[in-house]
Amino acid sequence: MAEFKLFAETLWASPYVCSSLVALREKGASFDIVEVALAGGAHLEDDYTSPSVTGRIPSLEHAMAPQPFRLAESSAIAEYLEEVLPPPQFPRILPEGVRDRARARQVMAWMRSDLGALRDERSTMTMFFYRSRPRPLSPQAQRDVQRLVRVAEQVVPAGGGSLFGAWSLVDAELAFMLHRLILSGDPLPERLEAYARAQWTRPSVREFVEHSRPASVPETYWAISGTPRPAT
Repeated sequence: MAEFKLFAETLWASPYVCSSLVALREKGASFDIVEVALAGGAHLEDDYTSPSVTGRIPSLEHAMAPQPFRLAESSAIAEYLEEVLPPPQFPRILPEGVRDRARARQVMAWMRSDLGALRDERSTMTMFFYRSRPRPLSPQAQRDVQRLVRVAEQVVPAGGGSLFGAWSLVDAELAFMLHRLILSGDPLPERLEAYARAQWTRPSVREFVEHSRPASVPETYWAISGTPRPAT
């Protein structure tokens, strides 16, 4: 029996599922994957929402005595895995230095809470399902891109490589955000594009990127998820 279960959405398009899958793989954890049909509203059922409290996707179940523990929110999942599978016994997924960890958490939290127009107009649907050239970015999304580039240029090393010397989960998350632009054909500074493409060669990230997906997005997905339909 695997020690963990990762509850992931069936479209395999969530950056937060990506984060949790990468964290588990990088830790070398034993885990099973349970797919939850968000388009069918399975995440709204009580047997999914109650154990994880907030009922979001992904969630992680840890089969530990005396009873399993379920946790949602990908940032909380990463922190939990770093504590229950601690370094040096297990590989790090957060930077070693206190200030580097704080900076990584800052960047990860910022990408979750800001850049809303960019996330809507270059959604994960445009990354994995609607690959034709999308409409030009709105002025607000263009401002989001400017902020993203400004932040990324401050933290991405001039000579390439990971943000804090050794790889950490923030590298996977920042590369995912930058790929919203790369996969839509939007321009990025050469250094940032090279960084993002290099990070996406990592096996744990490739596992998510290359995961099998349905041929199309179910019509029910848009209403249930509240995700804007891509404008092409």
